Amino acid sequence: GLFFLKNLHSPCISQKNFVPLRRINASTIDGRSKKLLIMDKKLAIMATIKDGLAIALINYLSLILTVVLYFVTIWIPYLNVGTTIAVSSLPAEMAKGTVINPLFIFDSKYRRNMGEYFILSALMTGAILVGFLFGIIPGFVISVAWSFAVVLFVDKDMSAMDALHESNRLTYGHKWRIFGIEFLLVLCLELVIVIIQCIFGIGEVSWLETIGTILIIILSIFAVPAILGVEASIYKQLTSGAFLGDTPAEAPASDPNPSPEPTSAPAPQPAAEAPAAE
Repeated sequence: GLFFLKNLHSPCISQKNFVPLRRINASTIDGRSKKLLIMDKKLAIMATIKDGLAIALINYLSLILTVVLYFVTIWIPYLNVGTTIAVSSLPAEMAKGTVINPLFIFDSKYRRNMGEYFILSALMTGAILVGFLFGIIPGFVISVAWSFAVVLFVDKDMSAMDALHESNRLTYGHKWRIFGIEFLLVLCLELVIVIIQCIFGIGEVSWLETIGTILIIILSIFAVPAILGVEASIYKQLTSGAFLGDTPAEAPASDPNPSPEPTSAPAPQPAAEAPAAE
């Protein structure tokens, strides 16, 4: 600010150098400004929830099948480690914008780094518990700061320490917004459940209570995909700054019939001189 005031009357800073904001377009924004605009758009609460629900809807059936396969095979030693690591990386798989394959949890690559996964889990659990010993807030802060460490560990093939460091870096400055988005989503789901209980529990009519119970079960089944979808949207925005429907800007189409470039007319030749009369 002081530099700007000192150089306000500098020849390099004049009124003609300023461009009104309403006239700025993509062609006048440099790379650093585009990054700042993306950071400003990042993690908007309602946009993130909307994007997360869209991700959850396109993966709803796949997630249900994934959860069923996980619990069916959870008792199988060694295999259950790989499936647990795969399920932990669901936000990264969902953030790709395609429908996940429920059989992906059986891929052998998820069992390759099980030792480091155990180290990562132990470090996270120990540090979060210590944080809670110093009060509730430090524990929550560490939980949010490292909430994507396992996802990064699997998705980016990072080491345990690198995943913790990168998760803390990505969430830095966004922790309360991330906590607020997830808290608001859970609060909305809980409010809907309470409303259903109040509406279908009036008069203690058995068939009304049955309908209400069915609706609550359906909503509870949808709650897990919704939360995972929001986490996938947050992860995608933190790592790439994009939403599910965002696509890279297309280059302008070339004109199929370009107008010929004007060519310069040939220079007129000097007229031949008439022979002088003798």
